[in-house]
Amino acid sequence: MTYTTIQGDTWDMIAYKTLGKETLMVQIMNLNPDCISVSIFGAGTNLLLPEITVTEEVYADLPPWKV
Repeated sequence: MTYTTIQGDTWDMIAYKTLGKETLMVQIMNLNPDCISVSIFGAGTNLLLPEITVTEEVYADLPPWKV
């Protein structure tokens, strides 16, 4: 799975928009080491995204009725 950045994207914003949780940005960064020094993206950078399955980690901070 891939994501094409828009102007102003940051790692945590991308993780939240695509995977639902900002802390998953580490997995995105690990898949895209060539962009690791970028803090704020310009438009048009293609990033690889990890395949994330629904786990307790993703929903750990939600109450049980929202999982």
